[in-house]
Amino acid sequence: MRLSFLSLLLLISFGLQSQSSIERVEPANWWTDMHNPEVQLLVYGKNIGDLLPKTTHPGINIERVSRVSNPNYLFVDLKITAAAKAGDVVLSFTKNGKEVLQQEWQLLDRNQDPAMRKGFDNADVLYLITPDRFANGNPDNDNIAGMRETANRSTLGGRHGGDIAGMRQHLDYIHDLGFTAIWVNPLLENDMEAYSYHGYSTTDFYRVDPRFGTNEEYQLLANESREKGVKVIMDMIVNHCGLEHWWMKDLPSEDWINTWDEYTQTNHRKTVWQDPYASAIDKKVFADGWFVPTMPDLNQRNPFMATYLIQNSIWWTEYLGLAGIRMDTYPYPDEDFMAEWTRRVMEEFPYLNIVGEEWFENPSTVAYWQAGKDNPNGYTSYLPSLMDFPLQQAFIKALNEEEAFKSGWITAYEMLAQDFLYADPMNLVIFPDNHDMSRIFRQVNEDEDLFRMAMVYFATTRGIPQIYYGTEILMSNAPAGDHGDIRSDFPGGWAGDPVNAFTGDGLTSAQVAAQDFTKTLLRWRKSAEAVHYGKMTHFLPEDGTYVYFRYNDEQKVMVAFNKNDEGTSLDLERFAEMLEGVTIGKDILTGQPHTLDKQLQIPARGVMILELD
Repeated sequence: MRLSFLSLLLLISFGLQSQSSIERVEPANWWTDMHNPEVQLLVYGKNIGDLLPKTTHPGINIERVSRVSNPNYLFVDLKITAAAKAGDVVLSFTKNGKEVLQQEWQLLDRNQDPAMRKGFDNADVLYLITPDRFANGNPDNDNIAGMRETANRSTLGGRHGGDIAGMRQHLDYIHDLGFTAIWVNPLLENDMEAYSYHGYSTTDFYRVDPRFGTNEEYQLLANESREKGVKVIMDMIVNHCGLEHWWMKDLPSEDWINTWDEYTQTNHRKTVWQDPYASAIDKKVFADGWFVPTMPDLNQRNPFMATYLIQNSIWWTEYLGLAGIRMDTYPYPDEDFMAEWTRRVMEEFPYLNIVGEEWFENPSTVAYWQAGKDNPNGYTSYLPSLMDFPLQQAFIKALNEEEAFKSGWITAYEMLAQDFLYADPMNLVIFPDNHDMSRIFRQVNEDEDLFRMAMVYFATTRGIPQIYYGTEILMSNAPAGDHGDIRSDFPGGWAGDPVNAFTGDGLTSAQVAAQDFTKTLLRWRKSAEAVHYGKMTHFLPEDGTYVYFRYNDEQKVMVAFNKNDEGTSLDLERFAEMLEGVTIGKDILTGQPHTLDKQLQIPARGVMILELD
C-alpha cells in the first residue's frame, strides 16, 4: 500500500511538472494580402516544444514546425493563402493525437488605404521627440505596479513622466509650427532598473511601455497625426535588447544572443565593414560585442531571431500605418541581415522610407549603406536613407570657425561637394542636432545669429530636415553634454511648470523670436517645391559669405549667409548664371522685396531667403 501510494504521488508530481502551457504567441496577429504570405509564430510556454500545432481555419496552412534546444519554445510557420478570411484563428496543440491546449490567434484585414503607405520625403520636416521629456498627458501612468523604475523628475537620468497622451494633446502645436512628421524615440517596454526613459533597452518588442501608454494609444497617436497632416516615424532597434527582456531568463538556444567567454564590448570601429584589410576578429568584436553590459547583443545569424526581428518591424509598420522607420545603430548588427531586413520591409511597403543611423564623419562610410551604391566589395544595401552626420559636423564647424582658406564656410561647401559618393544624396536626413548630441544652440555657443543660420541651412539645403523638440525655443544644455540634460523637459509639458512653451507664457523675448522664426521658416517651406525636389547650385564662399540656389521649372530660391560683423554687399554679376531674367527677390523671413540689379546687401551676421521673380 505504501509503495503504491508513493508511486502515485510521483506520477502526479511528474504529470504536473510535464504539463504544457502557453505564455506568449508573437506576433499575436497578422494580416491578409501581405506580399509575403508566410508568418512565423514564436510560441513560448512550459514544455510547448512537446506539442504539435494544428489549425482548421480556411486558407491557413501550417508549413513547418521547428523545435529548438529549449523545450519551452516552438516556432510555427503559417502560410496565409489568398483564400484566408480575417477572423479568430484557433490553434490546437496536440500530443499523441490528443488535444492538450488551444490558443486563439487573430488574422486581420490589411488596411488598403494608400495614405497609410506614403513615406516621408523631401517635402517633410521631422520633429524629433523624446517622449519621456516632452509632455506628461496622463500622470496616472507615471508609475506602474511591478515595473522596476519609478518616476523621479529631479533626476537627469530618471523617468520624468512624459507619455503618448502628452504628444497627442500637443499635435496642434507641432502642426502649427510647420512640421509635417514626427520621429518618436522608442516607446516599447523598457523594464530596466535604471535609465530606462530613453527607450533603447527593449524588454518586450510587441508592447508599448505602460508608463508611456498602450499599443492602442500609440495607434491613436499615429491616426490622429495623419488626420492633421503629420506623418509618424518609429524608432526601432534590432542590434540589441535590454538585459531584463523576458527571454533573457529562458533563452530559446545558446546562440540567440552573441556571447563571449568574458564580457566583450563592441569596438565601435565602423569602418571594418569597408576596410579591405580588416581582420575577422575586429569585425566580430564590432558586430557581436555588446554596447553596454545591460544591452545583450542579438544574434541575427540565428534564423529564428532574424525572422522574429523582421516580422516585428513589419508588424509595427502595418499596425501603426507608419510613414517611416528610423533604425538605430544600423551598421552594428550582421551586415547581411541588415540588407535582408531592409529588403523585406521595403518589399512589403515599397513607398515607405527608412533612415539608418550611421554616426560617422566620413561620407564614404555613410554612403556604403545606401541603396543603389556600387560598393567595391559587392555589398548590396536596400536602405533608402541615412542620417547625414558628416554634413551636420561640417556645417557646425563652418559656423564656429574663423574664415580662412581651409576653414569657415568652405568646410560646409566641400562636404556638400562629396555628394558624388552617395547613390541618392537628396534622400539623406539632415539635422542641426538630435537626442545624442548637444543642442544646436549650445553648439553655436548660444549665439542667436548663428542659430538662425543653422535653422535656415537645414531647412533649405538638399535633404530631409529633422529638428529636435525644443530647438524652436532655444533649449540648451550645460557644456558637459549630459544626455539627461540634453533631453530636458519641454517647458509647459507638466502641470505647474512656470514656463509654458505651448502657450508662450513665461518665454523670454529671445525664445518667442526663435519660435516665431521657426514657424515662419517651416510654414513657408511647406509650399517651397524648389526646396523639396529642386536642383541645387552653390557658389564658392567669399569674404565670409556663402550663397546657393534651389530651383525647378516653377520656382527659384536664393539663400545667402553673411558671418561678418558688418553688412556685406554681394556683387550679383557673380551669380549671373542663376539670376538671368530675375529682377526682384522677396525675403520670406522679413517679407521685404529686394531689387536684384548689381548689388545685394546682406545684413551683419545675417541670412536671407529670397524667392526670385
